[in-house]
Amino acid sequence: GYIRSHEWKFRGSVKQNPDDAIEELNIRFKEAGLGYQFESGELVKVDSQFIHSDVVKPTLQILGKNRSYNGVNDEFLSAHEHYRHQRYKECLNDCLKSFESLMKAIHKKHSWHFNDTDTAKKLINSCLANNLVPEYLQNQFSSIRILLESGIPTIRNKEGGHGQGAEITKVPEYLASYTLHLTATNLLFLAKCEENYTKK
Repeated sequence: GYIRSHEWKFRGSVKQNPDDAIEELNIRFKEAGLGYQFESGELVKVDSQFIHSDVVKPTLQILGKNRSYNGVNDEFLSAHEHYRHQRYKECLNDCLKSFESLMKAIHKKHSWHFNDTDTAKKLINSCLANNLVPEYLQNQFSSIRILLESGIPTIRNKEGGHGQGAEITKVPEYLASYTLHLTATNLLFLAKCEENYTKK
C-alpha cells in the first residue's frame, strides 16, 4: 500500500522494491513454517498451502482486480482477519456477507432485479434463473442449488448468526476454517461463472 505508492521517497535508502520485499517476506514466512502470507495488503493465515494457492489466492486476485467487487473483497479480507484473531463467529458472518455481496454485485452489473435485503437463498435462485451457472451444470448437478444454499448460509445461521441464548457457544476453529475455504471456493466459482457469462 503506502510504500508501493510512495516508493520514490525510499529510493535512496532501500535497495529492494516493495513487490520483491513482499515476495521475500512470504518466502521467509513459508520457510519458517509460520502459516501466514501477505496478500492484498493483509496478513492472511494459511492453513493449507494447496487450498491457499489454488483457491484463496485466485479469489483475492479476481476480487482485487474488479472495482465492482470492492465490498466483497473487503468483507472476505475481514473474514480472514477475524479468523486470524480467533474471532470465529465474526469470521462466519463476514463469509456470508461476502458471498451475498458478490451475488448482489453480479445482479447490479447485469441489471437483474433484486432487493438489498434479499437472502442468500433468493440471490442464489436468481443467479440460477438468469443462467449465471451454465444450464448444463444445473441439470447435471441438480444439487448445485442445495450445495450453494446449504453451505455458508446454513453454517453461519446455525453457529454465528443468531443470539446464543443462555449458554455461551463457541464456533470451533475447524468449522471457521472450513467455512472460510468454502466461501473462497464459492466466490471463485461464481466470479468465474460471471466472467464466462459476460463473454457470451
